[in-house]
Amino acid sequence: MDSRTAWSAESREALAAVAASAAVLAAFTGAGADRTDPPGADPLRNADPLRNLADACLDGLAEVARLEARTAALKVRLAAEYVQAARALASPAASPQERTAQEMALVAEVACVLTVSERTAGALLSECQALTTALPLTLTALQAGTISWQHARIIVDETSSLDPAGAAALEAHFLDPGASNPARGCRAGDLVPSRFRAKARAWRERHHLVSIEKRHTKSAEDRRVEYIPDRDGMAWLSAYLPAATAAGIWERTTAAARALQGPAEARPLAQLRADITATWLLTSHTTGTGTTSGGTAGGGTGTGAGVAGGVAGGVPSPRAQVLITVPVLSLLGATDEPATLDGYGPIPPSMARRLIADGADSFHRVLTDPRDGAPLEIGRTSYRVTKAQRQWLRLRDGKCPFPGCSNHSLDNEADHLLAWADGGNTGISNLGQPCPRHHRLKHSSAWTPTEASKDNPPGWTSPSGRHYPSEHQDWEPPHWPHHTLTTDTGPDPGRDPEPGLPPDPFPDWHQFTAWDSFTAWHPFPAADPDDPGWPAPFDDPFPECLLFLTASGSA
Repeated sequence: MDSRTAWSAESREALAAVAASAAVLAAFTGAGADRTDPPGADPLRNADPLRNLADACLDGLAEVARLEARTAALKVRLAAEYVQAARALASPAASPQERTAQEMALVAEVACVLTVSERTAGALLSECQALTTALPLTLTALQAGTISWQHARIIVDETSSLDPAGAAALEAHFLDPGASNPARGCRAGDLVPSRFRAKARAWRERHHLVSIEKRHTKSAEDRRVEYIPDRDGMAWLSAYLPAATAAGIWERTTAAARALQGPAEARPLAQLRADITATWLLTSHTTGTGTTSGGTAGGGTGTGAGVAGGVAGGVPSPRAQVLITVPVLSLLGATDEPATLDGYGPIPPSMARRLIADGADSFHRVLTDPRDGAPLEIGRTSYRVTKAQRQWLRLRDGKCPFPGCSNHSLDNEADHLLAWADGGNTGISNLGQPCPRHHRLKHSSAWTPTEASKDNPPGWTSPSGRHYPSEHQDWEPPHWPHHTLTTDTGPDPGRDPEPGLPPDPFPDWHQFTAWDSFTAWHPFPAADPDDPGWPAPFDDPFPECLLFLTASGSA
């Protein structure tokens, strides 16, 4: 008897999806020179055998990715069904210890079948449980091949601390185009996993049941520096810090490293950052280890005062080129919505307010519209248009716009999408900020950026003619305070009635018209004013009178 007949309908459906992808791949490999192109394909495509081979390989790789995703979905369903069957087969546990032993035996069986560690098998079963019980849209997208297994794991991870409603809202935001506020730009499956995690984490920070203020205050108590020895006489030195402090340190070391670059400097940017950081830490004239909350750290090279975010005792506010996107109502203290720190993501509003209030003039505030979350304006102290454009590009793109690239915007330079020599202008819609690597790719290969707009970064077209969209900023309408809005579900009553006028204190005034005021001061001959030959020519003894009456409203 074929064991597959005992599978559930869902597992058999997942197997059918895998078989469909396998059939497509078989067609790619077996068709050879007789392979037919899909309808609408370029009729000249087969004229170049090498071009045809290259396109077939790319199509095959895309189908392999879908096959891997569908295989992962089948694996999820089989693992979840095994857990249900094994628990049903086991005898009732007589004690908690026996129950634990049964679970250990279950995990060990899966680990041996898959040839993985028991820890890995336990994590897999936990993810399968979440996907089959709480994340139906994610499992459906995985089985359809529109997201990868890495994307599915990210959704499981980011929803693990959310309530069921929050988890459903997160996956609907990224996977349901018909959601009330779907994700903007390219689909979740078109983002590399690292970039998708950043967007999913940002959404989670904004919609978590516990406010980001409370979570940040608790997490800041764990700030520390860690030292980990490594191979070849090297070691890692890392610091767990509030986001604003870490971003300020990173941007400042980057700016100092870039200032040292030149023809005589052979070290790349990464080495310069490391050397500058080591130099600052080993030669700083620090006389203490910090003060209590509200003080400043003694000595050092930092400037400014206060505590970033109000939790890192004695640490000065960073002074670096960082954009802070702050909802207007959050900046005013009316809501607790997170602000957004460029290159990091959501931060507590108190941290944003502190950075702005401390006079960190190199932090550029970005106010957002309370209606839809779109940026309104960038605060700046310079009136140079080029500087404002550069800041707007950082706000629009956030990073290098090439698909999958995470190079931070501070390391990138503005570049014309259509070259100036070819008629391109210097408007925002013709500017991008690729990293040095993809800037060289643009000028040394057939990769070309596509059109951009004020709010959307450019996509890219590959030498094979395929178009790859760029990642868009996921702006979101802010939350209004409950006490400032009321919901009216009734019909629109139309235009408000005009306010009533007060009683006229001079009722006889309307009988004295502007014409009367004119003729009272101008003794014209009695005649019909509609007569085109009237009035007869005469010398006006008061030429300024009409001007006065007109200016005062009488004529």
